Amino acid sequence: MFDIGFAELLLIGVVALLVLGPEKLPVAAKTCGLWLGRLRRSVSNIQREINEELRVEELRRTSAIKKEELERELDEMRTPFRFDEADTVTRRSAGSEPSHTAGAASGPASESVAQSEGKPEPSASAEKKSSDHD
Repeated sequence: MFDIGFAELLLIGVVALLVLGPEKLPVAAKTCGLWLGRLRRSVSNIQREINEELRVEELRRTSAIKKEELERELDEMRTPFRFDEADTVTRRSAGSEPSHTAGAASGPASESVAQSEGKPEPSASAEKKSSDHD
């Protein structure tokens, strides 16, 4: 803080001894020491509070950045599912399901294709029922 060496402290002590005298010098030194101690504690507390506020502000900033990153990633993860859900809803409303095997002769996909062409094609369950009656 201050660049005071031993020689300067000795000079201040001698001047204080001459001004205050030997009876008041110990009381003055004690009072000065108490004030310096309070001043140091106050400065230390202020520095600690400033450092704590800076740390809290940094944590807020980093948490806000992390929150934005997580929200962006979450939106990226949800995006494919939004399209799948929309496709599923349109397929269900049309009464068809996607066909995973090529050339399947029966099932909901072939029925919807046959219906869209105007040809009624019986499903496997309908054919089984008709063979049971024969």
